[in-house]
Amino acid sequence: MDFAIPAKITEDLEQFRDFLQIHMEPYLSEWYKKEAIPREFFQDLGKDGWLGFTLKDGEFVEQSYLRQTILLEQLAKISPGVAVAIMVQISLGMLPLYLFGSEKQKKIYLPPALRGETLLCLGNTEHKAGSDVASIAMQAERAEGGWILNGTKAYVSNGAISDLALVTAVSDPEASRNSRLSMFLVDLSSTGVSRKKLSKRVWIPSDLTRLSFNSVFVPEEDLVGERGRGLQQVLATFTQSRIPISGLTLGTAVGAFEAGLDRAKKREIFGKKIADFQAKSFEIAELFTRIEAARLLTLKAAWNKDQDKDFRLEAAMAKFSTVEIAREVGIWAADLFGAASVMQDHPVHKYPMDAWASSLGEGTQDVQKLIIFREIMKKR
Repeated sequence: MDFAIPAKITEDLEQFRDFLQIHMEPYLSEWYKKEAIPREFFQDLGKDGWLGFTLKDGEFVEQSYLRQTILLEQLAKISPGVAVAIMVQISLGMLPLYLFGSEKQKKIYLPPALRGETLLCLGNTEHKAGSDVASIAMQAERAEGGWILNGTKAYVSNGAISDLALVTAVSDPEASRNSRLSMFLVDLSSTGVSRKKLSKRVWIPSDLTRLSFNSVFVPEEDLVGERGRGLQQVLATFTQSRIPISGLTLGTAVGAFEAGLDRAKKREIFGKKIADFQAKSFEIAELFTRIEAARLLTLKAAWNKDQDKDFRLEAAMAKFSTVEIAREVGIWAADLFGAASVMQDHPVHKYPMDAWASSLGEGTQDVQKLIIFREIMKKR
């Protein structure tokens, strides 16, 4: 058993830190004010090879999940909101296309996505269909040469900036719950598509957008994977993306912890540093221990995926544990800064808010518990 991070990933992490110092950190306050991430940033990421895939001999290959997870942690320490936008491009956009798309679809759409020139999102959640994906109501009706989509996707990350969306819809209403849905690749410039950017207070500067489809024609060739397999495809996507979102959430926890620790070491109250109070020193010790425990679960899930081992249990445990500690340490850090932390432009303000958002992506905490329980019972 070797707990050492591979040397190549350590080198990549140092290069990624340098990249962020040049291409993100000087502009971050402006992005937060505008609540928008410029497309050029995605292109810079793509040019330097940070978008999760590699093109080798004309074939697309997923980069190591261990690498992705560690890089997302680093990014989320600085900005969970930017991290989620990048994760969406990789894990909710390119990933399902890579896993289930036809060779033609992958050849056409993945290269520009890998370069950050074409932005992708996943349109799945509806007002009455969140954790229960099978209850999606959006309709896909057969038409000559393709499909007609009608319905609304309520909360779509990157929906305002994306060029293409992978969209789940009911293609076979008379089929069983497991076979009703199909997945479609939709050009968001198509006639009948409308977008409404939503006002939110989490994961800034990424966007959250409502996508509406009014008699939108989708060619037959833009059906993704098999007809009637949309449920299985989107659940498989979420299963894999629980690993990177755990890395992102871990980074949220670490960023909050480091801010709080720095505050505790410097801030004097009642004649001594906050960190010198035994009660606070115990809090620091406990939170750090729980962060490291969550890190080990997250890295184990990533390692299992890279080794082609079953990772479903570890991914759910990683998601659950990183969210729990991120929520707690985010509030802890905010408490240390007192009233100043409620100001939206305060550096620590984002951490408790963004930890809350992490609890909703790729399944709520109760969904993770259900997955963990089912995986335990399979092995007993």
